[in-house]
Amino acid sequence: MIRSESLTKRFGDNLAVADMSLDVRQGEVFGFLGPNGAGKTTTVRMLAALIAPTSGAAWVNGHRIGAANEAVRASIGLLTESPGLYPRLNAQDNLGFYAKLHGVADVVGQVRKYLTLLGLWERRSEPVGGFSKGMQQKLAIARALLHEPPVLFLDEPTSALDPESARVVRDFVETLKGQGRTIIICTHNLDEADRLCDRVAVIKQRLIRVDTPAALRHQLYGQSVRVRLQQTTPALREAVAALPFVKTVTEIEGGLRVGLDDPAEQNPALVRALVAAGGAVQFVEPETQSLEQVYFDLMREAEATA
Repeated sequence: MIRSESLTKRFGDNLAVADMSLDVRQGEVFGFLGPNGAGKTTTVRMLAALIAPTSGAAWVNGHRIGAANEAVRASIGLLTESPGLYPRLNAQDNLGFYAKLHGVADVVGQVRKYLTLLGLWERRSEPVGGFSKGMQQKLAIARALLHEPPVLFLDEPTSALDPESARVVRDFVETLKGQGRTIIICTHNLDEADRLCDRVAVIKQRLIRVDTPAALRHQLYGQSVRVRLQQTTPALREAVAALPFVKTVTEIEGGLRVGLDDPAEQNPALVRALVAAGGAVQFVEPETQSLEQVYFDLMREAEATA
């Protein structure tokens, strides 16, 4: 659905995006993660045919960037960091204007559909200049969907939204995913990315790593369990380290962190070994690193390599 090959963008001497090669599948929710200035928005602007790449190539919904820009723009919906609405027009007229620009056949029906889905129908007659930033953000999402695009680019979709509105937007993204749309999300909200994205790309001008959040965790940390002990001793640690299936053992507050290949299969033998060595095991639980920790560790790895 979206493919890029060595996509690169320079602004003068400033390298914004370097050799970005991606393949995003149809119906996938794909996240761009990276610090400010990492090239996330620049990449989206190139894929949306808003700016031309310096080199490389990309295709969106089968249309090549640069050769079929109008077809690319017709097949995407775009939510930018700034809503870009007309403040003196009411919500209904704002959407009606953009629906006509997109050549939507049933303007009234589409406007009502998305205002209702995003909880704005009751405010349809109010000038959007008086809307909160969160309401304007939701209206901008509705605008991006009026022409039912198969590809959707969302740049910080829940920025400035209160928790309830953010949840509405996240649920809405899940609904869109269920309809088979391909969705690209640029976000600083790593918990949101973890919940919504099938795969994520960690970038800082260059592509650092691409995979599912679960696979990234496994690549960096493997699988580990936290063993809570009444008392931790060197003898217990040595007994665990001597087990052939144990990959790593780390002493932590209140017990041990143990790296295993298959915790479900190996936990019983681990507990038996601890008890045999005189350990008082209180409980064993799986340990999962957050996507935030994955992100920071990948960034540190990239900086060390650079």
